[in-house]
Amino acid sequence: MDHFPIFLAVEGRRIVVAGGGETALAKLRLLLKTTARITVVAEAAEPAVAALAAEGRIALIPRAFAPGDALCAALVYAAQDDAAEDARVARLARADGALVNIVDNLGDSQFITPAIVDRDPVTVAIGTEGAAPVLARAIKADLEARLPASLGLLARIGKRFRAAAEALPMGRKRREFWADYYFKDGPQAIDAEGEAGVEATLAALLGRHLAAAPAAGRVDLVGAGPGDPELLTLKARRLLDRADVVIHDRLVAPAILELARREAVLIDAGKQGFGPAMAQAEICALMVQHAAAGAHVVRLKGGDPSVYGRLDEEVAALDAASIGWSVVPGVTAASAAAAQIGQSLTQRDRNSALRFLTGHDMNGFAEQDWRGLARPGAVAAIYMGRRGARFLQGRLMMHGALPDTPVTAVENASRPEARVIATTLGRLPADLEGATPGAPVILLYGLAPRAAQAALPLLTEEFA
Repeated sequence: MDHFPIFLAVEGRRIVVAGGGETALAKLRLLLKTTARITVVAEAAEPAVAALAAEGRIALIPRAFAPGDALCAALVYAAQDDAAEDARVARLARADGALVNIVDNLGDSQFITPAIVDRDPVTVAIGTEGAAPVLARAIKADLEARLPASLGLLARIGKRFRAAAEALPMGRKRREFWADYYFKDGPQAIDAEGEAGVEATLAALLGRHLAAAPAAGRVDLVGAGPGDPELLTLKARRLLDRADVVIHDRLVAPAILELARREAVLIDAGKQGFGPAMAQAEICALMVQHAAAGAHVVRLKGGDPSVYGRLDEEVAALDAASIGWSVVPGVTAASAAAAQIGQSLTQRDRNSALRFLTGHDMNGFAEQDWRGLARPGAVAAIYMGRRGARFLQGRLMMHGALPDTPVTAVENASRPEARVIATTLGRLPADLEGATPGAPVILLYGLAPRAAQAALPLLTEEFA
């Protein structure tokens, strides 16, 4: 991020526009939405710019930009439609201590003006750092269609009511009050009674929330999927947006953690096979501690909570503490890995059963029905199998599995940095060692990538 987005207080402050043509006029249309004092410095001004000055909406100085014109200005726009003149304006304005934007010159500008969705006082700013203005306009159009025109009115009335709402305790109780206002009671009042009915609705709503007993804490055990934020369920996204505390695994992608509320407490409870880990008892204690204090806790797990996710242990701890809970499933790594290689996990005439296995359990390498797995056509998704590849190979071949049985290792399934390593059971340990995967790998035993997928050099590595 080269440009940090902020909202600048401009009420009563000077904003200077150097230029009086169409480019300057376009900026003025936006700036006149603010409560700033606008000054235009231009030797020649378009009739529309002159009309704004005649109406008293801007101050117009009819000459070339000069030293001192930007003194005490919050912002300056160089909009002369002349590169040399804009550079001169920028140099003088910077000398006066102002921040300068040169229109259509991102590299020499000190700030940029984003695309704006205006529901005053609700303002949505969209920036692409100059990389994709067409994309910014498309996002703006989409948001314009989604945000009702009444949103600004609701926000203005709500702003006047904020002092009264401070009677509610900070945190979840106050958030639930405002959520009811903006998304339920407020819009209903506008539809039924117009603006006149909204303040009475707010007062009645506040009374109900003040009288209500504090909401009990709870825990939602949520599957974060394999890593691609777009594979997160709608319910998971909604719960992340509401959570007071998020206790997350090491495998949860940073892009998914970004979806949590900024005010939420994020706790890393990462586990790593044969490596550093937070004890399961400590994770359970954290969930109970925060929920017992009234917090809405999201226990965020990579993949699906019910697939090698210690779900039963965590539910047992919550039940023992009489804390409410729910489970939100996620896309498990096996499904994401199969999609990555373009294969089905089950197929008629090949395998009517699918096994999910773990490469190791609490006692080390996990034992399985090796004879059943060694039969032709068997398919298994092996979680946490990278370190146990030689053990798996030995057990399977000992029970009759052929060395040329296909095995596909998928690293970082569904993520942009995903990698597919196509091999066979006979070459599995050596090929994994040669590939040196540095991230979680799932082994798809009995499956090879489709030819089209295997031909993609950036995703597939064949190791002879």
